[in-house]
Amino acid sequence: MHQRTTPPAGSTPTTGRRGMARKALLAASALGVVTALMAPVRAGAAPAPVSPTAATPLAANGQLSVCGRQLCNDSGQAVALNGMSTHGTQWYAQCVTDGSLDALAQDWRADVLRVSTYVQEGGYETDPAGFTARAQKFVDAAHARGMYAVIDWHMLSPGDPNANLSRAKTFFTAMAKKYKNHPGVLYEIANEPSGVSWSAVKSYAEQIIPVIRAQDPDAVVLVGTRAWSSFGVSEGSDEKEVVNNPVRASNIMYTFHFYAASHREEYLNALDRASDKLPVFVTEFGTQNYAGEGANDFTMSQRYLDLMKRKKISWTNWNFSDDHRSGAAFKTGTCDGNTWTGTGVLKEAGVWIRERIRQ
Repeated sequence: MHQRTTPPAGSTPTTGRRGMARKALLAASALGVVTALMAPVRAGAAPAPVSPTAATPLAANGQLSVCGRQLCNDSGQAVALNGMSTHGTQWYAQCVTDGSLDALAQDWRADVLRVSTYVQEGGYETDPAGFTARAQKFVDAAHARGMYAVIDWHMLSPGDPNANLSRAKTFFTAMAKKYKNHPGVLYEIANEPSGVSWSAVKSYAEQIIPVIRAQDPDAVVLVGTRAWSSFGVSEGSDEKEVVNNPVRASNIMYTFHFYAASHREEYLNALDRASDKLPVFVTEFGTQNYAGEGANDFTMSQRYLDLMKRKKISWTNWNFSDDHRSGAAFKTGTCDGNTWTGTGVLKEAGVWIRERIRQ
C-alpha cells in the first residue's frame, strides 16, 4: 500500500523508580534549548523569535503515559503531540541537521520528531551498529531542542514483523538501554505490518514489549496494526479485531496511518471508531495518495486533522525531506543548502502542514 521507499533519482506521570533521573534530564534539556537559542545561527537559517524562557514541549509535559484512551503528560492531563517524520535515514540523513531541526522546533513549533529507521532497503540490516548510532544521534538532537522523539522501527517489506524479530530485539534493547532514564521517547515497534493476521502482529508485540520494558519500564510503546497500520481496513477487516483481542501489555497505544487522497470515508470512520475504544497515535499520514505522491487533497486531510484535534490524537506527518514526491515537505534540493525556515523552501504540502503544526 504505502510504497514510499524508492529514493529520488541520483539519491540513495514522571513515575517509578527513575522519576528523579528523568526530571534532571528535563532540566538539562531545557537548559540546552536556552543555550542553543542564544548561540549564533548559520546564515540563511534564522529562526523565528522564541523566548529563551518559553517551556519546550518536553519540559512542559515531562514523562508521557497512557491514561484510558489518551496520551497524558506527567500531570495526568491529556496531550496531543504534533510533528514530523523523517524519511528513511539511509537516503535523507542530510535533511536532519542542526539547521533543519532548529527550524522544526522553533519556526514550525513541532512537539515531536519521528525518527524512521528502515530495516530493509539499504537500512538497518546492512549496518546494525551504524543505523543504531544514527537513530540515537537524531533522537538526541530532537531532545536537545525540547522535542519528543518516536523511535520508529520502519519495517515495511516483508510485511510480517516476525521476519525481523531478532533484529528488532537487538535494536530496541540498545535504544531502550540508552534512553531508559529519559522522558522524551516513545517506541514504535512495527511501522506497517501487512499480509499477516492480527494474531501474528500481536504475538510479535508481546515478544518485543518485554524487551523494551526490561530496560525502560515507563515509556509509551506504539504498536502497529494490520494492513499497513490501518486497523485492518486495507485488507478487509476493521478495528474490532484489535478491540476484541488487544495486546497484553500496559502503557501502549495502537498506530493508524492514512493518506488522504487514497483513504476516504471508510478509513476516517475506522479512526473515529477505533479511538473511541483504544488509545491511538497516528504516526504517519500524508495529504497525497498512499504512495506519498500526486495531488494533495487538503479538504479530506483537514477532516482527519479536525477529528484528531477533537479527540486529542497525536500525529506525525510524512515526511521531513526533500524527496522528489509531493509528500516531502521541502522543495527538491533544499537539503543541499542551509536555508530551512519560512515557506519559500517548502512544497505545497510542507506549507500546509507547517501552518497546522504552528496553530
